[in-house]
Amino acid sequence: MSVDSILDAIHHFGYFALFFSLWLGIVGMPIPDEVVVMTGGMVGSLHLLETVPAYMITYLGVVSGLSLGYILGRVMGPLVVECLRKKKKIAPYIQKSDRLLEKYGSFALAISYCFPVVRHVLPYLAGVNKMPFPKYAMISYSTGLLWTTIYFMIGYFFGGNIERIGNNVYKYGYYGLAAVVILLIGAVIIQAIRKKKKVCSE
Repeated sequence: MSVDSILDAIHHFGYFALFFSLWLGIVGMPIPDEVVVMTGGMVGSLHLLETVPAYMITYLGVVSGLSLGYILGRVMGPLVVECLRKKKKIAPYIQKSDRLLEKYGSFALAISYCFPVVRHVLPYLAGVNKMPFPKYAMISYSTGLLWTTIYFMIGYFFGGNIERIGNNVYKYGYYGLAAVVILLIGAVIIQAIRKKKKVCSE
């Protein structure tokens, strides 16, 4: 699944395409969530969808995926984790998730956003470990809001490069996230300077 596929789905199904692409991310969609969120920003900048509703639907898609993972872990318990452990591609991420939980406790939910796949696994583990839902929601949803905002804005300003950015973030985790945040801040500063110069010249 590529950006073109997402754009085609958006053309046919509109906002629902953004929502379900992110909602299904919890079960392993073959495209990084970062790319889906940035695509939401890009279609907003191109006016293919209204920017504010696209942002809200994108965030709801992220939150619904997080909620689904928690609920499955809470209802089905260790069975879910055991099934995931049997998948060779997922097992290393479960180990990393376990280490994060052991070291950082509930704060691992926030840290997990820096690690693709891990952020999908941790909601299951939070549910299995019976973490109180209000505590889970407070940490996970608030971090998800920040994460969504960052990538949505990157897509809005740098839509033509979202696949490259998404792949680098997926590959380099912390470093990729830091790079795109710096890139975004730089773009905002440059745009502000240009507007100021334009006003001064008038």
